[in-house]
Amino acid sequence: MIAVLKRHRYSVASLAVVGLCLSATLWQSHARAQDFSAENITRRAIERRAVEAVIWGMPAVNYDLMLQEMLNKTSAKVGQVVYWGRPLDWHNQTLTPNPDALYFMAFFNTKDGPIVLDLPAAGPGGSFNGNIVTVWQMPLEDAGLLGVDKGAGGKFLILPPGYAGPRPAGYTTLQSDTFGGYILFRANLKSHGDADVAKAIAYGKTLKVYPLAEAANPAATVFVDAKDVIFDSTIRFDASFFQHLDRIVQSEPWLQRDRAMIDQLKSLGIEKGKPYSPIQETTKSLDSGVREAGAWLEQKYDAGLPPFFSTASRWTFPAPPDSVKAAGDAFADPNTYPTDDRGLVYSYAFVGIKRLGAGQFYLISIRDKDGASFDGGNTYQLRVPPNVPIKQYWSVTAYDRKTHALIRNMTRASRSSQIPDLHKNTDGSIDVYFGPRAPAGKESNWVPTDPQRAFELMFRLYGPEKEFFDKVWVLPDVEKMN
Repeated sequence: MIAVLKRHRYSVASLAVVGLCLSATLWQSHARAQDFSAENITRRAIERRAVEAVIWGMPAVNYDLMLQEMLNKTSAKVGQVVYWGRPLDWHNQTLTPNPDALYFMAFFNTKDGPIVLDLPAAGPGGSFNGNIVTVWQMPLEDAGLLGVDKGAGGKFLILPPGYAGPRPAGYTTLQSDTFGGYILFRANLKSHGDADVAKAIAYGKTLKVYPLAEAANPAATVFVDAKDVIFDSTIRFDASFFQHLDRIVQSEPWLQRDRAMIDQLKSLGIEKGKPYSPIQETTKSLDSGVREAGAWLEQKYDAGLPPFFSTASRWTFPAPPDSVKAAGDAFADPNTYPTDDRGLVYSYAFVGIKRLGAGQFYLISIRDKDGASFDGGNTYQLRVPPNVPIKQYWSVTAYDRKTHALIRNMTRASRSSQIPDLHKNTDGSIDVYFGPRAPAGKESNWVPTDPQRAFELMFRLYGPEKEFFDKVWVLPDVEKMN
């Protein structure tokens, strides 16, 4: 090598200089490619923090989207009850709702003192399954037929953060760490017939919501029917996400477990006690970050939740088990905080269940038996085996794969064991069909799909029994028909 250098009249020293110059040139080229300018570093920091803020803040934004739809599209107010006076159809664009129960939702706020939820007992007039949650949709308690009250009903007292006042006897007391929250009250249906729907509505209207301070003589609870309202709380993966997140930060106390996010959000323009007014460049970065978060959550969802019946089953758990356990325990374990999984769950569902499996359980399927995604232009068959191990009912619902809401403009979204005209096979099994057109003679067992949209399925079991969890009874995968 030295001989070559001498032949070309280069010294070792001059080669070292050349090497240094080359290194400097390469570094400068790399720096230019990376663009470490102050402007670009700031932009990238906002985008990165926006991604994490979306994942972390998903359950609270999900909550606020529903609250704002109620406040802006109906006459209902906080402390009143918005309900749907018929089995849910596509007008209700909440995330993966149940079309086989009547929904009543009461948003409450304890900022001015404790709130009472006076819930009816189960009986000849009806029954319900309900869940009471915080702004972060952390479950405070399950109520109703298979809840903590075992169908006895009663008065549930929601206490505000830091409450030190009296705790009167005769109440099931629930300490919340947020001021806001809601109860999802599902009035059970015997069938979808007009008489049974009317009976369930009448039963649901015995629910009462009032401040503890007015318990001696509470005003009548106001009920507002939203059945014809396009009530859309699907997640918007754009910069508007942060307007909802700011509303939560301004109205709720910081939780100890979330204090690490204070400065993160401050860098995005969200700071308690200050107006949220990001400049145009920041909004662009926020928009880029939220879209990336949406892509990440979709990729995580599409990868699949843990299979339920076997490793080969296309029916999965409704949520990552670690997330279910952490929420049910009120995130009490100081060594775990599964915000990634929590963010995923609240991108496709709402409400929180304290004891998943006691009152209800859910299975999700996004692919057919062969592993292909469900296409609304194809026809599929699900055979529900006989003797489903449940105390109440089962149902299967089709949702829009992109929005996780009921498929728009469809005449119905589900089939359930409550439907008296479902055709049964000779062995007691039931075939349910999904597709743009009903197979000949199978209209009663058919769930319509949009040929232009992909879809997903949720199978619900209300009052699931031991045989289900022991997997003695197994739901087969959905099969594509020729």
